[in-house]
Amino acid sequence: MITSTNRKPENFICDLLVCFVRQVEEGYPECSSQFIEKQLKFAVDSGDFTGKEEEIFLFYPEPEAKLKTKRIMLVGLGKKELERETFRLAGGLVAGQALKTRTQNMLVVVPVDLDFPSDEISECLAEGLLLGVYRFRKYKTKIDEDEKGEIKKIVFYPKINASAVRKGLQKGIVAGECGNKVRDMANEPGNHWTPVDFGLYAGALALKPRMKCKILEQKELKRLKMGGILGVNQGSALPPRLVILEYRTKKTAPTILLVGKGITFDSGGISLKPGKGMDRMKYDMCGGAAVMAAMQGISMEQPKGINVVAIVPATENMPGSAALKPGDVITMYGGKTVEVLNTDAEGRLILADALAYGVDKFKPEAVIDLATLTGAVVVGLGHHRTGLMANNDELAAKALAAGERSGEPLWRLPLGKEYSKQLKSEIADLKNIGGPAAGTITAAAFLEEFVGETPWAHFDIAGTAWDFTEKSYIPKGVSGIGARTLLELVRAWK
Repeated sequence: MITSTNRKPENFICDLLVCFVRQVEEGYPECSSQFIEKQLKFAVDSGDFTGKEEEIFLFYPEPEAKLKTKRIMLVGLGKKELERETFRLAGGLVAGQALKTRTQNMLVVVPVDLDFPSDEISECLAEGLLLGVYRFRKYKTKIDEDEKGEIKKIVFYPKINASAVRKGLQKGIVAGECGNKVRDMANEPGNHWTPVDFGLYAGALALKPRMKCKILEQKELKRLKMGGILGVNQGSALPPRLVILEYRTKKTAPTILLVGKGITFDSGGISLKPGKGMDRMKYDMCGGAAVMAAMQGISMEQPKGINVVAIVPATENMPGSAALKPGDVITMYGGKTVEVLNTDAEGRLILADALAYGVDKFKPEAVIDLATLTGAVVVGLGHHRTGLMANNDELAAKALAAGERSGEPLWRLPLGKEYSKQLKSEIADLKNIGGPAAGTITAAAFLEEFVGETPWAHFDIAGTAWDFTEKSYIPKGVSGIGARTLLELVRAWK
């Protein structure tokens, strides 16, 4: 959808020409596009435009200007210090306005003369544009008039630094497509995205170079004594899957393990959830979706000197006649026993099996898991930051930096023996809930029991996977969070 050109904007035929404007303290805003200076001054003199952040001004060019575009959009970048999110938000703003005007093709004049790296400007603009044009219409048989806009082609024009712009553009395209792929998976209803579909998606990615897929089905899970996955699955008519997708470069390269919760629908099991809002529990697989989408990005970029393994334990959590009951004791992969006091605390059970298996089999340098794990994280952090817990300060710092660069901020919460004590069971090694206090932290403490000494970080995305902070490039509902942060982690791995 997005390409670049060296053809000057004056000669480019398109529905919309986009230029970016920097606000100043006095005088007229700064814009690198000389051919619109006259119209910019008119807009400022009339009080219609100042160049402040997220301000837009749409107009039609004068005939004597001899421009070949139907419309011109000025987008304000504000006057505060520029950052990556500035351009991501600007891209999302352009996308939204372009859809409203039924734009099909546009030329974006990349503001490469600003005091900011040109590659990062184009990278974040591309991300914002792709994430901003996202719509999920798969199951609509009729599209409303105000939803019929569709952008078919976006072209970037860099006045200078063309190679840097193209490099950044490609990174932005990959990240934007990964974020949208998470949204596609999560928006699928529970009867159309099942554990089998995770396997099919991974199998398709395995056709790419250096990728390999393995799917463990129920018989194999029983042989491996994965009581967490099997126990959660007991109440469902659909069999579980443990989906393993590997990206391999060389044996001596470090391996990163990514694990994502793949509960394709969560009723709560016997500890049934309230009916209100239960339809959103099709989103309980957003962690697994983020991990799979990140692997899509890795397959596209083919990073060197690193191996990445993704594991998604996938099942429904249903209250069928054979369902796990409160008070039951199950045996996890590796032999630890767990007293299940609440069947709605199921995500940690399937993740524990996947983490223990992944650490045992692949001996990773580091492990990161993502899960819509606790409602408690929403109470603590709202819908603005992902909860981060880790047993390693260096890995936590890398995660925080990756989240910041991706516009998907995390906030680190503590771990410690005092929290682990809340999980002590009278009849088993552990119980699966630690009581109402510090619910997000005790859920992470449970997972920590299954990673040993391996550096590990846990992302609780229950507050950010949907209803994330309102932004120009984030739609209502599913945010698509996680995949871009993981991709950034892999890109920056040393």
